[in-house]
Amino acid sequence: MPSKSYRAVIITVSDKGSKGKREDESGKLIREILETNGYNVVHTKILPDEQTLLEKEMIRICDKEIADLILTTGGTGFSPRDRTPEATMTVAERLVPGIPEAMLIQSLSITKRAMLSRAAAAIRGKTLIVNLPGSPKAVRENLEFIISELDHGLDILSGSGGECGQA
Repeated sequence: MPSKSYRAVIITVSDKGSKGKREDESGKLIREILETNGYNVVHTKILPDEQTLLEKEMIRICDKEIADLILTTGGTGFSPRDRTPEATMTVAERLVPGIPEAMLIQSLSITKRAMLSRAAAAIRGKTLIVNLPGSPKAVRENLEFIISELDHGLDILSGSGGECGQA
């Protein structure tokens, strides 16, 4: 469990989902995992694969300090409209490459197709942004792998935690 109840926002990036043509299974799964781990989901949103809209939403959430954590799902593949990592990097003040690298290492033990992920993670202000894949299976595999360490990162980012070094 997190040292405190962190506020989280889930953004699903999907053209079909934003038009109501596909159920947001990944977003629901993210919510379930977050709440099971003590996070307070304060907002969810489904956006089309439009980089500018995603950037504006992430900036709004970060700059108004609406959430401590933004998890996106979708838009991390090779499709020309997959622009979630680019949006994340555009709004970033600092990159956090270790999170997507850890997810990649874990996912490669399951499928070689994991190497095709372009996920990113970054910090803007006091908010951590992490891109997750779009499929529920990959969301579960990735989020369950990183969730315990996100707590510690958020503790440090919020100023309520100590150093990362372990004795």
